[in-house]
Amino acid sequence: PVVLDGFESFEFSQYFPFHFHVLVGARSHFFYLFTDSPLRRKGRMTPHQLKRREQLERELGRPDPRSIQKEVAQLLRLAVPGSSQLTLFSDDHPAYPRAFRALGHLQIRHHVTSSRERRTTSNPLFPVNLLDLLVRHGSANHKRETIAFSKRRQAAIERLALLQVWRNFIKRFSERKLRSETPAQRVGLLGRARTVSEVLGRRLFPSQVALPETLERYYRRTVKTPALGVNRTHRLRYAD
Repeated sequence: PVVLDGFESFEFSQYFPFHFHVLVGARSHFFYLFTDSPLRRKGRMTPHQLKRREQLERELGRPDPRSIQKEVAQLLRLAVPGSSQLTLFSDDHPAYPRAFRALGHLQIRHHVTSSRERRTTSNPLFPVNLLDLLVRHGSANHKRETIAFSKRRQAAIERLALLQVWRNFIKRFSERKLRSETPAQRVGLLGRARTVSEVLGRRLFPSQVALPETLERYYRRTVKTPALGVNRTHRLRYAD
């Protein structure tokens, strides 16, 4: 069983919010995958802020209103590429059932918990609520009312990918139990926790380790922030 949730942050300014869709093991807390969706700014706004949003949307375009539906479907295609059954826990976001209907290869047993339920350890969404807490605790760019906010969504993606590796292979399941396993050990991927030196000991190249299209896009740094105007990509001229 897995738990699905959307982690909301913003890039460049609060006029450009986005979601990270994250998938976490319900028992192991293994952080499987994430995808991203640009969003339209919502919530209470002053008349000036509404006019500013309209101006930005005229100049830069409006985010796809179906982006959450599309990216959640893509997340599950990456996680479960073959025909299978899946037990999935989530909150009551209306886009999720629409995303599931696009996945003909999956039989999903969907268990819904209100996002207003108390976020205790007995909550079925606790594994993903804990991940959200760790992301905000460990990444200053996602803290509330911070000057360290992400200037580019691509950079936020790379930081989350680093946290994903740390969470799965280095961070132990419990802080209180000295011999606690990592999430990667709990799903049977590794026999022991890894150190930072071991994680960084060997470089992996996409020419040797194939990447799905979504992850290839993240690796190649092609996710754009429209508000920047110019989005430079990393193009090495002399590397093999």
